[in-house]
Amino acid sequence: MKKLSLFSIPKLWLLLVLTFFSICFYSQTTIKGHLGDEESGEDLIGASIKILGSKYGCVSDFNGNFKIQTNIDLPFSIEVSFIGYNQKIISLENTQFLEIELINKDLFLDAVEVVGGISKKLKESPLSIEAMDINDIKQTSATDFYEGLSHMKGVDLTSASLGFKVINTRGFNSTSPVRSLQIIDGVDNASPGLNFALGNFLGASELDLMKVEIVSGASSAFYGPNAFNGVINMQTKNPFLFPGFSASVKMGERFLNEYAIRYAEVFKDKNGKDRFAYKLNLFYMNAYDWEATNNNSVKELNTNENNPGGYDAVNRYGDENLSPIQNNAIYRPNGDIDEQALWQIPGIGVWHRTGYWEKDMVDYDTENLKAALGFHYKIKDDLELSSSSNFGTGTTVYQGDNRFSLKDIKFFQNKIELKKENSFFIRAYATHENAGNSYDAVLTAFLMQEAACSNGRWEELYQNYWKSFVVDRVRGLDPNVNWEPSFGVGVDFDAMNQVYMDNQDSLILWHQETAEYANTATAPGVANPTLNFFQPGTERFDSLKNIITSNASFLENGSKIVDKSALYHVHTEKIFNSDFGKFTIGGNGRLYTPKSEGSLFSDTNGIKIYNIEGGVYTGFEKKLLANQLIFKSSLRIDKNQNFKFLPSPALSFIYNIDENNTIRSTFTSAIRNPTLLNQYMYYNVGRAILIGNITGYDSLISPESYISYLTYQGDKVSQLSYFNLDPIRPEKVKCFELGLRSNIKNKLFIDANYYFNWYNDFIGFIVGIDGRLNYAVDASSGDTLNIAFNNPQAYRIATNSNERITTQGASIGFNYYLNNNFELNGNYSWNVLNKKSDDPIVPAYNTPENKFNIGLSGRDIKIESTKIKNIGFNINYKWIQGFIFEGSPQFTGEVPSYGLLDFQINRNFKRQNLTLKLGASNLLNNQVLQVYGGPFIGRMVYFSLLFDYSNK
Repeated sequence: MKKLSLFSIPKLWLLLVLTFFSICFYSQTTIKGHLGDEESGEDLIGASIKILGSKYGCVSDFNGNFKIQTNIDLPFSIEVSFIGYNQKIISLENTQFLEIELINKDLFLDAVEVVGGISKKLKESPLSIEAMDINDIKQTSATDFYEGLSHMKGVDLTSASLGFKVINTRGFNSTSPVRSLQIIDGVDNASPGLNFALGNFLGASELDLMKVEIVSGASSAFYGPNAFNGVINMQTKNPFLFPGFSASVKMGERFLNEYAIRYAEVFKDKNGKDRFAYKLNLFYMNAYDWEATNNNSVKELNTNENNPGGYDAVNRYGDENLSPIQNNAIYRPNGDIDEQALWQIPGIGVWHRTGYWEKDMVDYDTENLKAALGFHYKIKDDLELSSSSNFGTGTTVYQGDNRFSLKDIKFFQNKIELKKENSFFIRAYATHENAGNSYDAVLTAFLMQEAACSNGRWEELYQNYWKSFVVDRVRGLDPNVNWEPSFGVGVDFDAMNQVYMDNQDSLILWHQETAEYANTATAPGVANPTLNFFQPGTERFDSLKNIITSNASFLENGSKIVDKSALYHVHTEKIFNSDFGKFTIGGNGRLYTPKSEGSLFSDTNGIKIYNIEGGVYTGFEKKLLANQLIFKSSLRIDKNQNFKFLPSPALSFIYNIDENNTIRSTFTSAIRNPTLLNQYMYYNVGRAILIGNITGYDSLISPESYISYLTYQGDKVSQLSYFNLDPIRPEKVKCFELGLRSNIKNKLFIDANYYFNWYNDFIGFIVGIDGRLNYAVDASSGDTLNIAFNNPQAYRIATNSNERITTQGASIGFNYYLNNNFELNGNYSWNVLNKKSDDPIVPAYNTPENKFNIGLSGRDIKIESTKIKNIGFNINYKWIQGFIFEGSPQFTGEVPSYGLLDFQINRNFKRQNLTLKLGASNLLNNQVLQVYGGPFIGRMVYFSLLFDYSNK
């Protein structure tokens, strides 16, 4: 970029330059020097340099150079100051050329005013906001900035895999973060079909990030619908402010390789003013993902790891219980065990089918490629037109109700925006996605078993072999036990059970033998290799897996996910400033076009789904009591085509006790429209069909009553219990919050808050059976001969809870600056669900009650008596209290308490524009489980090299 021309300097600064030069014209002593930014090295233009105790001084010119001429004799001191930078006083004894570097107070570099170390924007915000600025992003001790967000106050991080990390705040955490909104430069980063962001998998490159803000709590009135529990707001670097070339390389454990490039250039018009700029970003990462190998038994089952007939392991799929106990065949209607059934096949107990481990079903070779191109044109100095295109693709593992391999997923996003800072903007963007070759790993395991032998047939083979070849061995363990009733003598079940307890090893071997037979036989004594169990690692296994995962229809034995959904969004806002107050009005509209060819949505047989929603909002801000009291209010009204108009009001008071202490009181609210899956889903997982609910359902049968119907020997119909479901409704939350921000002697900064939430119409799921009874009637007597269901089908249906749920929490964070080089920081968060609901519809809270971070960082450290300088480091310890994570039945269990130590040390070579960084997340290599059903996360040691050259 060329240097600034004279005509690009405001007239006021030009007048000051001429004034100071005229004063210095007749002077005798000349002081010369250059001013630069200590972090970036860029020239500081228009900084003030003056001789203390005199009228002499000047300002730095277009190249950062300055010259003072005076008739004051040396020695004397000069004061150097510039807006947004720490002031510096220098004692002079001679006229040597001065190289002066100032430390930037506000590292956002976007001209926000800094008040006592806290930006004015954050100081006067009615919401709880945590910010990561440009230096925090570079200095994070985590593997990447997104993981580093978990060091912030009140932030929860869930890692379903190396490539899929989820940020959430204030409870009801989920691996599908539909209650959090993630935006990048004002653009919703959500998947158009799933309606939530896939972490930063398809987001911004770290090289291009300027800042990240985490807004905690209900924020619809400020950010629009779905800003339910929090907002992740990212802002990238404007090429006008950040021209130049940047590149980074990162390598680490698990074969981590990461490469990124950013280039931005500015062009001037004939008058020397910045007129056009563009930027290009490329990012690529690959690594071998963490393996999900949890071999613990799925909770709340009637078997565990000690069962001779096997058990259902968390990360082994298709190993469900297939014994008669599963089908209630050995239970009487009152729940007692039918002893008659037990003695006929002694020792068999409960058995499980041979399953597949996740590592055999998914692709752990994680890859991520992102590319972005942006163009910016200044119509006027304060009016900018921009357009951008973003592309993301890759492979990773995602956890929802099942575990999914997101393979070759693609994401396209295009935006155009006209903006005048602090006045108005008009923004339009479109997002398209393609699920590529993604598939359901759990469903794939089920279908591979069915391809070898149907579940019913496998169960039959298992029982027949046990009866033919094992029963006599079991009875031979102790011939003195009465193994079957005879001549009025009953079976001695206590003695039988004792034999089983004393001979567990034998029972285990016999079950293994029986399973081996069922996996290789299609009829007693007859083997058919073409229908054997598909053994992982064989060509036969790989061939079938490829066929299943390439087919999108469950009816055709396929597990592929098809999702070619899109969304189109338009948003505009205008700000009016007057003597009375500040007014804001705005509105947005959005069109969803889900498209799955029937693999996710009910869009089969030529049906095309469209969903339209929009909203308008207005805000008002008034400063009172000499700007000491700030009143803010807003009202937003949203409408989705399937739901009624819904308001989201907000009201807040911010009181500046003095320039260092601020308190706030805020009432906010938010809505969450049901996702497209909540409305239109139709996903067949074999054992049930997951469906949306925009129409409601009548006459569904509860699963408990259906089981009673199957086992009851009397009037079966009397056991059935029916229920109806209303159409699904949006979720609603209201939040009251109190907060305090304080600056103590420019050394200690404290931010604390307390909140209380009220939730209504929680969206969850309920299971129901749909089927029609057929009656056979005796023609002569009119008596009912038998009753049977016609094709009963289990559905899991999206619906709302009628319960009101409340939560509360508090957090406090501090930053203590030991000096200009060292900072101590920490935070603590407390979150609770006030009363656990018995309603199965209410989603799980999935949030630790207590957690904290404590950290120490240093920058620009010089080691005395050496030439080593510009050293930085960051160390952070995070502790999370254990909690119960409730996902699908397969993935529900305890996440134990854990601690993580992250550390990094770096050195900056300013002349070479290089930064070397060595770090490790989870330095102590604790095996940490962050989501039940996900992998155990270990240590990640990494080394990175960053080249950052600005041509400004």
